[in-house]
Amino acid sequence: MSDFDVQTSTLQTGIVLVTGPSGAGRTTGIKALEDLGYEVIDNLPLSLLPRLLDGPPPSNPLALGLDVRNRDFSANALIAAIDGMADRQDVVTQVLYFDAAEEVLVRRYSETRRRHPLADGGPPLAGIARERDLLAPIRARADVLIDSGDLSPHDLRAEVEKWFAPADGRLFGVTIHSFSYKRGLPRGLDIVMDCRFLRNPHWDETLRDCDGRDAAVAAYVQEDARFAPFFSQIKDLANLLLPAHKEEGKSHLSIGFGCTGGKHRSVTVAERLAQALADEGWQVSKRHRELERRDAQAAVNRG
Repeated sequence: MSDFDVQTSTLQTGIVLVTGPSGAGRTTGIKALEDLGYEVIDNLPLSLLPRLLDGPPPSNPLALGLDVRNRDFSANALIAAIDGMADRQDVVTQVLYFDAAEEVLVRRYSETRRRHPLADGGPPLAGIARERDLLAPIRARADVLIDSGDLSPHDLRAEVEKWFAPADGRLFGVTIHSFSYKRGLPRGLDIVMDCRFLRNPHWDETLRDCDGRDAAVAAYVQEDARFAPFFSQIKDLANLLLPAHKEEGKSHLSIGFGCTGGKHRSVTVAERLAQALADEGWQVSKRHRELERRDAQAAVNRG
C-alpha cells in the first residue's frame, strides 16, 4: 500500500510522479489514481512544480503526469526536482514508472497507427529507442515500477490500486462494467449480473445504432416491467456489500453487467447503478468494454 497512508495525516503533501515511455500505460495509471481520490495534474511543466508546492496544501494527495512531451522536460530536470522534493519536510514523493518491452510498445503503436512523439515522422521503433534512453535515469529512480506488457487495462488499474489504495480503506473505489457475453467476461470482476432477459433495443430500428447511454434507449429498457424490481434488488445488494467489503479492508469492488452485444441493456443498467452509487457518495468509475472497443476502432479507421 502507499507510503502516503500515514504521512499525509501529518500534514505532508503526498505526491506521485507518474512517467514512463509513451504507450506503456501512463494515461491508464493516471486515471486509476484519480479514481482512488488523487488530485491529478497531467503534463505539468516542471518549471511550475515549485509554484505548485509552495501554494496552499491540497486536501488530497497529488498525482502528476510527466512525459517527454512536457514543456521544458528533461531527465536531469526531473531528477533535480525529485531530489529537491526529498529535501522538503512537507512533501513525500514517490515515482511511479510504467514500462513495457520494446516489442510490446512497437506492437501497440502499430495497432493504433499513432505517431511516436520522438520518431520525427519515421517508424515508431526509432522514437521508442530514443525515449527509453532518455528516461533510463528516471527508471533507475523509480519507487514503483509496473511492467504493463502482459496486463490488460483493467489489470493495470488493479496493479496501481494494489500499490496506492489507502491501507485503511478510507478511499473505496467501485468500477461498474458493461460487456458482451459474446466476447467473454472481463477479467477481475467480483460480481456479474446477466441483463439478457430485459427488453432488447436492438430489435427497434430507431434505437439499434444508439447505445445504453442514450435517453431513448434507457427509457426503452426501463419500460420492461422486470427492470424496476431487478434494479431495486441490485441496488440493495450493492448497499449491503460495499460497506461490508470496505470494513474488511478491500479498496475496490468490480461489478459487471452483461448482455448479448454489450451495447444497450448492460450499458443502461451500468449507467443507472453508477449514478445511484455516486449519488450516495461512493467513488465510482465506469467501463463500457464494447463501446470502448468500438471507439478505439473508429479512431484507428480515422487515422
